[in-house]
Amino acid sequence: MRLNKHYIPFIAVCFAMLWLPLCLALAQTKQYIVVIDAGHGGHDPGAIGKISREKNINLSVALKLGKMIQTNCSDTKVIYTREKDVFVPLARRAEIANEAKADLFISIHTNSLGGNRKVKGASTWTLGLAKSDANLEVAKRENAVILYEDDYQTRYAGFNPNSSESYIIFEFMQDKYMSQSVHLASLVQKEFKQTAQRADRGVHQAGFLVLKASAMPSILVELGFISTPEEERYLNTESGRNALAKSIYRAFITYKKEQEARRSNTSAPSAPSEGEKRDEAPQPANSPVFKVQILASTRLIPQGSKEFKGVKEIAHYREKGMYKYTCGASTNYNEIVRLKRKLSDRFEGAFIIAFKNGEKMDIDAAIREYNKNNKKQ
Repeated sequence: MRLNKHYIPFIAVCFAMLWLPLCLALAQTKQYIVVIDAGHGGHDPGAIGKISREKNINLSVALKLGKMIQTNCSDTKVIYTREKDVFVPLARRAEIANEAKADLFISIHTNSLGGNRKVKGASTWTLGLAKSDANLEVAKRENAVILYEDDYQTRYAGFNPNSSESYIIFEFMQDKYMSQSVHLASLVQKEFKQTAQRADRGVHQAGFLVLKASAMPSILVELGFISTPEEERYLNTESGRNALAKSIYRAFITYKKEQEARRSNTSAPSAPSEGEKRDEAPQPANSPVFKVQILASTRLIPQGSKEFKGVKEIAHYREKGMYKYTCGASTNYNEIVRLKRKLSDRFEGAFIIAFKNGEKMDIDAAIREYNKNNKKQ
């Protein structure tokens, strides 16, 4: 049977109507992507203990962590920078995460301290300027990986991992993902202490090249000290590695759920479109004040700085040793939602926070109170 050519446009439209909803649904569903980086590998052993090498501990915990996420999070894609004992250049590790447009980058390492066979504990690190010689030494040791690479001086623009002067570049660096990274690091430390029963050595900052090149919230974990015999034995047990991987996994789950809740609450209630006006009930005294957080820094940024050029109502507060900068202030949640939209092109990592009586409060509780007050009016 020959198909009448007049029916062809009609059939094409029908197919389009059938497939369009599916295409839109697929477009709206973005898979969460986490890149897990097992430090060192191949001809780079990392720190060397009495009975083991760092590269093997890192890989074992990384694979365990990835398996836990893959088993329990169907909406999450896990990408490894390495899945076996191979050498991966430092810059390539960050490239893998950037090319995948990852939502999170977790680099796993094992610490070492020569001359001290008693030091214990796990720590988590974010990008920043090292505030002590001890922190700087950790960064130097991890960045020294580049010395295994050919032509590293050209690839890393003359950066010398053993020279303190090279680390000056981190002093003025603005990391728009700083607050998210620090928060995730804090969650990891909490789980190391509670789930793995490890000594808590806290959250620190230092100039890690692998974090500097990663365009997403990123942390570097030091599982323990391979230079301490007792900890090295623990790091080489199946139960120890499982506990450490589970700790990072639990922190990841908490962080991911918080991010999903924040995105959901930021988009609802709906804000009016451009030019549209909505009557808002006046909020009672002591109502939550909403603001848009745009930056976080280890140093105080002057008000007239170029980072804030053209932006009004800039304020800052201190939290966990960080200076956090906000724009706008209103008891009208929808007004701040509109402001965030305007700021998103310039500050991609911007998000909404809330204060009450001068104290920062949970954003979910603030939105609930806002909605409750509106209903009363």
